[in-house]
Amino acid sequence: MAKIEEKKPIVAEIKEAFDGAKSVVLVDYRGLTVAQDTELRRNIRKENLTYKVYKNTMVKLAIKDTEWSELEKDLEGPTAVVVSKEDATAAARVVADFAKKNPALELKSGVVEGNYYDQNGIKVIATIPSREALLSRLLGSLQSPISNLARVLNQLAEKKAEA
Repeated sequence: MAKIEEKKPIVAEIKEAFDGAKSVVLVDYRGLTVAQDTELRRNIRKENLTYKVYKNTMVKLAIKDTEWSELEKDLEGPTAVVVSKEDATAAARVVADFAKKNPALELKSGVVEGNYYDQNGIKVIATIPSREALLSRLLGSLQSPISNLARVLNQLAEKKAEA
């Protein structure tokens, strides 16, 4: 009975961490040095993400019958959890960028906005820019034709003024 009581706060902490999250990514951190792990945590903090290592059984208890339950099959071996509550692609993007330089870090799987993605799917999600970057690209695309039209009209007005 005492062991169950000790587990309840940890399970509650995990549930709270997952509550309202836009994405959760599982990673295998085996083989990372302390310096690499510190750098990874620093990168994660910059993006307002959460990185934590929990016992797999605790995570399984916390995600049972939730939108995160599909992650259960990937909870084997050393597993760290990266949670993003703001940007849906940030967790995958930060971890994948770090894994490119540090192959010891391995993406396992994740859930992004309620959809489960395996290792390959998470790597694809990691290539999607942030929402802000996508919006700035869209704005740039919308402004370009207007700017071009303004330049052409200005050149026509200058030509008429010369004539």
